[in-house]
Amino acid sequence: MQDFTKELNQSLLTKGHTVFIDMTCFQSGVIASYDGTQVWDSNHVKLPHLNPPPESPNNICAPSSHWDVTRCALHKLTKGNNSIGDVQTAIMAYNSTNKDKWTFDALYYYGQRLHAKDNNLHSLIPKTAKLALDLPDLIKQPIPLLRQQQNQAITMSQQQISSLLANAFFCTFPHRNDTKPGSEYANFPTINFSSLFADEKDPAQLAQKAQKLRAILHYFNTVTDESHDQDPANPDGLVTFERISIQKSKLPKWKKKKMSLRNLHISSEGSIEHEGTGMLQVDFASKYIGGEVLGSGLIQEEFLFFMSPELIVARLFTEKLADNECLKITDPQMYSFTSGYSRTFSWVGPYIDRMKRDNWKRRYRQVVAIDALEFMKVTDQYTKENIKRELNKAFVGFHGNLKTAIATGNWGCDAFNGDPKLKALIQLMAAAVAERDMAYFTAGNNKLANEIQEIHEILTQNNVTVDKLYKWLKKYCARDHQSPIDLYKFIREKIGHKNNLL
Repeated sequence: MQDFTKELNQSLLTKGHTVFIDMTCFQSGVIASYDGTQVWDSNHVKLPHLNPPPESPNNICAPSSHWDVTRCALHKLTKGNNSIGDVQTAIMAYNSTNKDKWTFDALYYYGQRLHAKDNNLHSLIPKTAKLALDLPDLIKQPIPLLRQQQNQAITMSQQQISSLLANAFFCTFPHRNDTKPGSEYANFPTINFSSLFADEKDPAQLAQKAQKLRAILHYFNTVTDESHDQDPANPDGLVTFERISIQKSKLPKWKKKKMSLRNLHISSEGSIEHEGTGMLQVDFASKYIGGEVLGSGLIQEEFLFFMSPELIVARLFTEKLADNECLKITDPQMYSFTSGYSRTFSWVGPYIDRMKRDNWKRRYRQVVAIDALEFMKVTDQYTKENIKRELNKAFVGFHGNLKTAIATGNWGCDAFNGDPKLKALIQLMAAAVAERDMAYFTAGNNKLANEIQEIHEILTQNNVTVDKLYKWLKKYCARDHQSPIDLYKFIREKIGHKNNLL
């Protein structure tokens, strides 16, 4: 926590950092939008209220702009007494080109099966529509796209983020529905919520989407609630999104790194999000940030985004991550308790986030998104190139002047087919070079926790440094994996031969 104080209380006004609030007002205790000059170009987010009207010959009978149509449709929703059908009608009013493509079955499923439990749509839809309409007054300068190989950061108020997400909910962002190869935003995740509302052939996935909607609607219910102005959990602070790239020439030379492994706490119980409080929390990311958060998937990254929906806004401006990049988010507030995993996921209830804040009203919580490689076959990961790639990716996420411990787990395993024993060693090696301790949560796997704990003790007791371990991993990769030997057994055998420690 002391390390957080050192980093987070520094000035935000640095090169490559766009701050969306007026700093002079902030010093006086007021969060107000910074008033800049908007643009409509390929280097910035194309905001719905800036969408230019179609050209008309000689300006005769020029049609209304996209925002005029959008504003009219959303304004109707602010009147109240809305049904889900009214939401669908509003969204399709300014997305008519998708009338034969988009369905809203998941939203109707929520209304039929779960709304009775929450009973908030009639009041929530008008408030969320108004929040979306507030966008021109809240975002008054262009939002830069965080492009590949650029070190850039964005800091926004939670209110600004909530308005952007309300627009995503109502699918107002122009040019963001086409992600085919060669399209303008092919390299970016989707942001409009149309895919979350869509039908699913599998009833279990339809029910899962309804649980996702519960988390999203709870978020909107919280940010539009004006009754908690003095509550420490009030979403009235700032959030920072920072894209970090490290040039290839500056990445570690793993065969020369003579650091010993750092301290390890490992447990089969607990979670990165809760027991990892106060640490750098690892998001097992997709290279398209957020993965299937707006689709049918639901693994670690997705349920993290539903605990902290402010993370979803990163999809608006973050180009897919390259192998030498990560995205670090400071102060994603937690709004919900969730349970289960994948098809057993469910929204449990509100989470009251009273985390301490820094001078910029950002909570002492940092999440780093690092994407692991996905393997069709388990054996595909045992190559020198793939191990080096994963080491570099983990280091990019872990490095920095901040030396708090890392909260992580089975990164790139499960759906990505990573070997958790290998991934644990890779993360320990990257953490050693980054000079950070580690807390590792194995998601209920006692056997794995014991095995990682044992190999860590053996490696540290025998002073096996990162460079030696890297050489052994390369030798393990060179083996014939058609007749497999357990990775940790292979390492123990190497340690048993004294000449291999030289």
